[in-house]
Amino acid sequence: MPDKALSLPEITALLVLMVEAREISNPELQERHGLTITGDPRRNLNELKLVESRKGRRGAFVHVLTDAGWACLTDELRAGIVVPERSGSAGIALRAVLSGVQGFMERTDHSLADVFAENPDPAPAASSDDPASTPAASPDDSASTTSSDDSAPSSVAPPVSVAPDVEERIRAAYRELAAKPGAWVSLTKVRPLLGEVARATVDEALVRMNRMPDVNIVPESNQKTLSREDRDAAVTIGAQEKHLLWIEAR
Repeated sequence: MPDKALSLPEITALLVLMVEAREISNPELQERHGLTITGDPRRNLNELKLVESRKGRRGAFVHVLTDAGWACLTDELRAGIVVPERSGSAGIALRAVLSGVQGFMERTDHSLADVFAENPDPAPAASSDDPASTPAASPDDSASTTSSDDSAPSSVAPPVSVAPDVEERIRAAYRELAAKPGAWVSLTKVRPLLGEVARATVDEALVRMNRMPDVNIVPESNQKTLSREDRDAAVTIGAQEKHLLWIEAR
């Protein structure tokens, strides 16, 4: 979260961009939501790298929520977004809806990106040969495979003690790769540093870590920039492929 609290117009801008989950111009924002992102709020959000803005057609600004913006909103929801009392019934309704969204995410282990992010481009998933279209193996799948053989001893299942070791390897890889504390790191760079740990084991650890308060794993906001390697390295969480890892500095 930013050191200085965001203003209500800035929070509103982030929330609207979260709902849109794509690049959107000021004229379209005005048409769809009755607001534009201009002046000090835009400059501050740009300086904080929570929003990227560029000039589009006819000089109108086009905005998109960055990965840091998604993480900021996640933190704001966890802390409880403060709505001024003078906002009246609209503010009460907003607070209730945001509280409900946070409760849903906690119950279902979903992130904001799971709920609002734009669907990835369909092209990579069209081919059955594309590894990115195949969901990562889940703990339930591996458990059902093991239990189908009655003759197999119960010790065949991966020991619980392996999990902390894999998590520590992931954290160590992140620390090695992060340009600065709290930076976003691509899973494409993390996976090669984990040695011979099975893909399914790494994915299980990433899914579990994503539920921790100091970890956030999100999709790349601009799916068109993803390489084949980036798509292959993604982890599937909540039926969505995620590509970037963030771990809070300690």
